[in-house]
Amino acid sequence: MHEDSCKNGPSFSCLLAPPSLGPECLSSFAPAQSRLSAFTPAWSCPEAWSSSWGSAEHLRRHHGNDISVPPHTQLLGTCASMSRVRQVGLLAAGCQPWNKDVCAASGDRFAYCATLAIYVYQLDHRYNEFKLHAIMSEHKKTITAISWCPHNPDLFASGSSDNLVIIWNVAEQKVIAKLNNTKGTPASLSWCWHAGEAVAFAPRRGPLLIWTISGPDSGVTVHRDAHSFMSDICTFRWHPQKKGKVVFGHMDGSLSIFQPGNKSQRHVLRPDSLEGTDEEDPVTALEWDPLSTDYLLVANLHHGIRLVDSESLYCITSFSLPSAAACVQCVAWVPSAPGMFITGGGSVWGGVVFAFTEIEGHVETIFDCKFKPNDPNLLATASFDGTVKVWDVDTLTAVYTSPGNEGVIYSLSWAPGDLDCIAGATSQNGAFIWDIKKGKVIQRFNEHGRNGIFCVAWSHKDSKRIATCSGDGLCIIRTLDGRVLHKYKHPAAVFGCDWSQNNKDMIATGCEDRGVRVYYAATSSDQPLKVFSGHTAKVFHVRWSPLREGILCSGSDDGSVRIWDYTQDACISVLSGHSGPVRGLVWNPEIPYLLVSGSWDYTVRVWDTREGTCLDTVYDHGADVYGLTCHPSRPFTMASCSRDSTVRLWSLAPLITPLQISILADRPWKEIIGNTDDAILRGAPPVLCGKVSRDIKQEIEKLGGHPRGKKLRWFSECLSPPGGSDNLWNLVAVIKGQDDSLLPQNYCKGIMHLKHLLKFRMSEAQELTTVKMSKFGGGIGAPTMEERLKEAADIHLRLGQIQRYCELMVELGEWDKALSVAPGVSVKYWRKLTQRRADQLIQEDKDDAIPYCIAIGDVRKLVHFFMARGQLKEALLVAQAACEGNMQTCHVSTPDGASGPEDARREDFTELLHTASAQLAEWHFQGGRAVRAACCHLAVDDVELAMASLLRGNELELAVCVGTVLGESAAPATHYALELLARKCMMIPMWNLAADLLLMIPDNELQLVKLCAFYPGCEEEMSDLHEKCKLPTIEECMQLAETAHADGNVFEAVKYYLLSQEPEKALPVGVDFVKEHISSSDWTLDTIYPVLDLLSYIQTEKLLLPTCTEARNELLILSGYAGALLAARRQYASIVPALYEYTSQLLKRREVSVPLTIERLSEELEAWRACTQPVHPSSEDSPYIPASESQRRVYAALLRRLQAEPLRGMVGPDYVTGSHLPSHSDARISCLTGLKIQGPVYLLEDGKSAISLNDALMWAKVNPFSPLGTGIRLNPF
Repeated sequence: MHEDSCKNGPSFSCLLAPPSLGPECLSSFAPAQSRLSAFTPAWSCPEAWSSSWGSAEHLRRHHGNDISVPPHTQLLGTCASMSRVRQVGLLAAGCQPWNKDVCAASGDRFAYCATLAIYVYQLDHRYNEFKLHAIMSEHKKTITAISWCPHNPDLFASGSSDNLVIIWNVAEQKVIAKLNNTKGTPASLSWCWHAGEAVAFAPRRGPLLIWTISGPDSGVTVHRDAHSFMSDICTFRWHPQKKGKVVFGHMDGSLSIFQPGNKSQRHVLRPDSLEGTDEEDPVTALEWDPLSTDYLLVANLHHGIRLVDSESLYCITSFSLPSAAACVQCVAWVPSAPGMFITGGGSVWGGVVFAFTEIEGHVETIFDCKFKPNDPNLLATASFDGTVKVWDVDTLTAVYTSPGNEGVIYSLSWAPGDLDCIAGATSQNGAFIWDIKKGKVIQRFNEHGRNGIFCVAWSHKDSKRIATCSGDGLCIIRTLDGRVLHKYKHPAAVFGCDWSQNNKDMIATGCEDRGVRVYYAATSSDQPLKVFSGHTAKVFHVRWSPLREGILCSGSDDGSVRIWDYTQDACISVLSGHSGPVRGLVWNPEIPYLLVSGSWDYTVRVWDTREGTCLDTVYDHGADVYGLTCHPSRPFTMASCSRDSTVRLWSLAPLITPLQISILADRPWKEIIGNTDDAILRGAPPVLCGKVSRDIKQEIEKLGGHPRGKKLRWFSECLSPPGGSDNLWNLVAVIKGQDDSLLPQNYCKGIMHLKHLLKFRMSEAQELTTVKMSKFGGGIGAPTMEERLKEAADIHLRLGQIQRYCELMVELGEWDKALSVAPGVSVKYWRKLTQRRADQLIQEDKDDAIPYCIAIGDVRKLVHFFMARGQLKEALLVAQAACEGNMQTCHVSTPDGASGPEDARREDFTELLHTASAQLAEWHFQGGRAVRAACCHLAVDDVELAMASLLRGNELELAVCVGTVLGESAAPATHYALELLARKCMMIPMWNLAADLLLMIPDNELQLVKLCAFYPGCEEEMSDLHEKCKLPTIEECMQLAETAHADGNVFEAVKYYLLSQEPEKALPVGVDFVKEHISSSDWTLDTIYPVLDLLSYIQTEKLLLPTCTEARNELLILSGYAGALLAARRQYASIVPALYEYTSQLLKRREVSVPLTIERLSEELEAWRACTQPVHPSSEDSPYIPASESQRRVYAALLRRLQAEPLRGMVGPDYVTGSHLPSHSDARISCLTGLKIQGPVYLLEDGKSAISLNDALMWAKVNPFSPLGTGIRLNPF
């Protein structure tokens, strides 16, 4: 495909399979990005069916022998795939303090550097906040400088201490050029203003090197004059207007200025206080004045800021720092306020305060992470930067940070139980115990001397014992007061140790000599009970299984993980797959054979240790993965930490989908909770074997009866990741009438129900939990006082003309004086004047508007003011306060039906409250936080919109749990969630479970028909499924179909043909019906879509029959067109053009006879685009062009066909959890949009074409067939 044909996304002509659908014919129609060697049909895709959890044996064990899995699972035709481990949270790194040029901005983006990764933030104009857009990680050593390209906002350059310079494309999130061996570390770096493809960089002592990236002069040249400096270079800046002019700042505080044709000025303009001394005061920042060609803003670390003239070499003015302790690290001119600049310490010179916050993450490698034993929301991390941080994973914020200065911290271990202490292991300072509540180190252990301690382990069962292992070859066990109990000597360095959770005196170690040793601490012997050999390189971490006594695993530099059985004295499994040393290891606390490992190959792997198979591989980290952890109370949420300085949270719940659905379907306990011995048998289905699941079962059985609501809630809280599920269940309890005294302590920290909002906030100031961007007002200082006007005003006042005095004071900007005497005219006039002041301040976007709005009771204006600034929580609080009568409000007109002014006010404020809540919900939803969005809606009792948020976020299991408990108000959405989950079961495949889910829906016949129609088993198995679903036998269905067809009842005929021995007979009947309708002028989408939807459930094997080629092609075209219309109705804007293009390409490439033309499709698409485009486009590349009269007519006709979406809240795009999270994995381009995919990726059936999971979900909801045109169904649920 030619480059110019890709400007508006890929053409579907290169994606679609030809009509024959033969594997041999598809290779030439692969996406241009990756031509396929051959089409991979469903039945040759082992990943989809290799798991024993979807095997025939699994189904027999799980559901009995009533329905077996058909031998040819390829008949399902759903072989697309996605990762089974979902990223659900990210704790970003902080900005490194080591180098100067590590923070830069360009237009709507800014970037900062952690030690090894660059974080790029993008301004979201709608919410007026910066959001993490990308993490660029390619450098292997400390990043020293970055610089944005002044000519292209998508490009920036970075340098690192391994003498490497990289050019990045932010939009495509990829490296476009690299320069190795730069002959010195690039201490500072800058794009050349007058050469579009050149970047300059300088080592500390120079010279200035210029890299021309492309073109005939590509290569590196040395600046003729900028070399041989007497003081190291701190930073340099090219002049934006004078070609070739450049200034350098030095460590000694001086400047060097070079300009072609002028004399070089070396080491000039040193601060006066330093002249004649050897003291250093490094230049930390340089910025050319945009208002002058010669003026330069210079910041020295301690001396302050100077404005200097670079031509005459004198200091024009100085800005003193507020205190001796203050320092300036960076400066920037404010574009919107000429003459004003900002400094990195948070000050703005010119009288305006700028809100600034620091990213609170680690700035260096994170070596370890652990959840607090008694709190699954608290996660501790240990870093190379010398600190331990404790995070609240529900809010993704740091709540405690250790004092620091510990050197490198390699390992940490929580005290057992509710003790609020953490033990840390350092590289040179021994081990320590940090009391997080007291905020100080309360104990130190120095038995290893200055040797590095690589691991510390607090005994799980005995809080008085702590073990450490070190490079000195010792594993030492001591009591808390420092009394040494054991010194286990090893022949080489010891890297890992772990206490057994089943035997409090058993401890295992991993050693550099490649051995794994087991010791028994209850005896006085210092010899190991067992020594396991087998690894071919050093052993790092070891981990005992929490569920299987005597089983432990070890990770090694040989890239393997070995499973050892202490009781058999043998290695029982070797897990091979990592291509680098293995570091992180964690057993799952509920599934006894599930193990996760992290490696220096940047990946996290999930293993089934029974088979030794890798179930999933995660590529999102950008560097070595060191630590892995999960908590028994939330066993399927995992945290990982890495050399990329991030902590990432993952949900493993998709790995146990059958279990989740069994809980929803209320299957017997034996299918949900089992014992370890049975669970570890090969081919056995997953069952929960841990303490938490057993405790839930015990509590449920104690309650007696059938407390389904409790069961659903407790399992939901256990299986759901953090991010609002606990908050959601608290709100459900409030709505269901639970006593407020039963709400947990942390309820007030989340999204509260409207009846609690003010009650909980009254005692504390409203916390701003979202960092918003502040805007600057217009100019510096107040308006100039004019003595003549002031004198006139004084005369008017003395004459008693108060109103005239007030107006003159307003004109002079003396609002306070005007407002203080305005009541002397009248209260009405004071209100009017206060209203004017509020309007002015709102226009200037100043916080001072708030008290004026409250004083006059203009709640609506204040709520809209907050919403416009993105301060949605404040808007909600004000609206609720007004609803509860806490504000003196201005008069509102009485709506129809309201009995009086009080009712009118209440209705008006309730509407405002719902508006504010909806805005806050949308903010959460678009940030990939569907559960929190649902909380916002439940907080104002809007159950329908809460359920819609969960459905659009693909939180189907949670939606069913919550909807079941909420009851009738949530029923329609609950039933839709059950239907989508049944489709998910068809993919696993688990037909019995799918039937159980559908049987929970009233009026479920049509859904059960679809299930049975799609079932690809033999006739006997089909008959069993018909019987379970209470449908006629296969033979009866054929008779019913023939009768309905003869009677002209098309829908019934299609339905029963699909259930018969010859389902292909349904195709011509249904397709002809649809063709006939769309040939008329008065058809609607709701007339044709039910038939097309039903037809799409024909068995894939039948659909692909050669005799069905024409009918299949027509079905695909009609389904594509109906899907485009339905997508337009639901406002799935990202896939509407793709569906129209897909339908057009099918029309062009297939022999069909349908009443559609490419011209008609093109006309409808252009009309849709013209009439739905934003009036204020976010990009200058797409200016607003009003729709033509003919386009408005076509769009009006389209709307008449679409009609309204029946399920409230289902309009708008889908955003799954993690949609906003950038990854480090290979960038994939969507074959629908031509853009890089942000968030989870969904691979189509060829194994290479990719679309975003969000787009896959929306596509599957409106058109079940794959975008590749193969006739294979999508099933991304």
